[in-house]
Amino acid sequence: MTIQEPLSITDIVDGLKHKPGALLPILHAIQEQFGFIPESAVGIIAKSLKQTKAEIDGVISFYHHFRTSQPGNHTIELCRAEACQSLGSRSLEAHAKTKLGIDFHHTTSDRKFSLDAVYCLGNCANGPSVRINDDIHGRTTVDKFDRLLEEYSAKSVSA
Repeated sequence: MTIQEPLSITDIVDGLKHKPGALLPILHAIQEQFGFIPESAVGIIAKSLKQTKAEIDGVISFYHHFRTSQPGNHTIELCRAEACQSLGSRSLEAHAKTKLGIDFHHTTSDRKFSLDAVYCLGNCANGPSVRINDDIHGRTTVDKFDRLLEEYSAKSVSA
């Protein structure tokens, strides 16, 4: 098995710029590689696709999936779909923002957690649902959320 070197932003753009509708695949590939879209990527993409930086920034800001800063060690996604709302996700959302001291699409100052909103985790019968990294947690109360934060904080220390 061969270990592949990470691609640079220029390598990613050059490899995808000839595809129809190349911007979104480029942005996804950059975020996959780096965990976010670095500011330096915007100019490279704009020049290569013959677009303005404002056009690229507009697409990045339109799609909540794209990050413009490095995420924390653990990404917390709170479901905001109707099923989870009917089971208390709004109060969980308020608690999470207060507990972490951040809003959606931000990262805690210690870089442990990033907080994002999603609109379905496919766990509707067990709402409110939260995904931390790749782990989905259902029936998440504020107390359960606090316990999860402690658990994942401990994982950050041991990682």
